[in-house]
Amino acid sequence: MVIKILYPSSSTLISKLGEKYSNKLLHNAQWSTPCSRKLQAFMSTSSINTNGQNFSNNESFDLIVVGGGIVGVTTARAMLIEKPNLKVAILEKEKDVAMHQSGHNSGVIHAGIYYAPGSMKAKFCVEGARQTFAFCDLHKIPYKKCGKLIVATNAFEVGNLMRLYDNALKNRVPGAELVEQKQIRDIEPYCQGLRAIYSPNTGIIDWAEFTRRCAEDFQRKGGKLFCNFKVTKVNEAEKGSPDVDVSQAPIEFHDESRGKIVRSKFAIFCGGLYSDKLAELVDGLPDPRIVPFRGEYLELKEDKRFLVKGNIYPVPDARFPFLGVHFTPRMDGRILVGPNAVLAFSREGYSWDQINSAELKEIIAFHGFQKLMREYFNFGVREMIKSKFISLRVKELQKYIPGLQTNDLEFKNFTGVRAQALDYNGLLVDDMVLQVGSKGIESRILHCRNAPSPSATSSLALSEFIAKSAIVEFDFDA
Repeated sequence: MVIKILYPSSSTLISKLGEKYSNKLLHNAQWSTPCSRKLQAFMSTSSINTNGQNFSNNESFDLIVVGGGIVGVTTARAMLIEKPNLKVAILEKEKDVAMHQSGHNSGVIHAGIYYAPGSMKAKFCVEGARQTFAFCDLHKIPYKKCGKLIVATNAFEVGNLMRLYDNALKNRVPGAELVEQKQIRDIEPYCQGLRAIYSPNTGIIDWAEFTRRCAEDFQRKGGKLFCNFKVTKVNEAEKGSPDVDVSQAPIEFHDESRGKIVRSKFAIFCGGLYSDKLAELVDGLPDPRIVPFRGEYLELKEDKRFLVKGNIYPVPDARFPFLGVHFTPRMDGRILVGPNAVLAFSREGYSWDQINSAELKEIIAFHGFQKLMREYFNFGVREMIKSKFISLRVKELQKYIPGLQTNDLEFKNFTGVRAQALDYNGLLVDDMVLQVGSKGIESRILHCRNAPSPSATSSLALSEFIAKSAIVEFDFDA
C-alpha cells in the first residue's frame, strides 16, 4: 500500500500555517512526496478525574486520540479548541495520563537555544514555552523560572557555545546572554567555566502534573478520557451491524484482554514509545522504528543541594540527540544529576532487570540499530560502564562543579526511557514525523511517529500544528 508521509523539515522554509497562526507560530515545513494535496494547498495558503471516565462499549466518536502522554493529551485538547463541536476521546493504556516519557524526564521548560534558526523545533520550542507559562499562570500550575547556564570548559566548547548563542539570538530566545567567568560565579557560585550562555527564561515544572491539568481542561471542553484501554487491534467496522453506522464510525479500536470496543470516524495516534507498533496495527510504514534509551539520574544529597541554584548544562555534543549530563533542580527542591543514555532492554525498561525478551530481540535484529551500534559502539560501552560506576560520572561533572564528590550523590531509582526514532540506515531521526495511509481506514488515521525533545516544552504549539494538520487532512472544515 502507499503511505503519504507528512515530514516537516528542520531547514526548509515553506509558508505560514494559515492566517490564524501568522502572528503566533509562522511554522516552517516541507512535506515529502507523495504528500497530501490538501495539506500542500493548506500550507501554501495560510477538576476532573484524570484516571478516566465511565466506559461504555461500542460508543462512537468523531475522533479518537490514542495515547495519553503530553503530546496526545494536548493534541486532543487542541482539536476541541479548533472544533468544539467534535466528539473526541483519548484512549490510554495506563491507569493515568503521563505515566511514561511525559512523567519521567528532567522537568525543564526549555527556551529554544539548541535548535537551528528557522526550524520547526526552534519555533515550536520558543512559542511552546511562552504558551506553557501562560497556561500555568491561568490554571495556577506551579513552575519556577530558575534559569539555565550552558557552560563551556575549554576552547573547543567555546566555539560550539558561540554557535549556540547565535542560535539563541536568531531564535529570539527571551533574555539569553553571553556571560564570562566572573558572571558564571555570580549566577552559580560553585560552578566554573570559561564562558556560558545564561537563559533566565528557562524554567522547571512537573510535566506529569501539567499533562493531568491539560487532560482536565480537555474534559471540561467536552472530551472523554478512557484510561486502562490498551489498543491491541484496529480494524474496519463490519457493515450490516444494526447498532453501527459504518459511514460515521468505520474504525474499531479493541482492548482484547478487557473486551472493550470503541469506534471512531478518524484517529490520531500519539503512541510515544509504541508509535511504531501502533502503526503496524494498520499496516503502516516500518520506518522510523523506536529504540528505547534509558536515562538514569543521580540525586544530590540534601546537605549538598546548596551547590546548585538553577540548571547547569554542558555544551552538547552535536553527534548525539542528547543534551549531556546536567544539574537540574526539581519543583520539590531536589537536585537531579543526569541523565546518561543506555539501551533499555524493554520499551518501558526503567531498570537493568526490566527485560522484555521479545522487544529486545526485535531491537537487536533491526538493521538500523545494528548500524548505529557499529558506529557508536565505544560511546555505548562507556555509557554502560558509567551506569555502574558513579565515580566515572562524577569525574565528568567535576568539570563544572569542582567541589563535587562521589559521596555527595545517591541513586534513588529515578529514570526515564526516551523513544529514539531510528531509520533503516541507522540514522537518528531528529524531526517530527507524521504519516497518513492512502486508502480504507488507514487514510483516516494520522500517525505521530516521532515527536522528539523538546516535545514537552513544545507541546501546546506542537499540538496546534498536529490538530490543524488533521483538520485539513480529514476535511473537518467541509
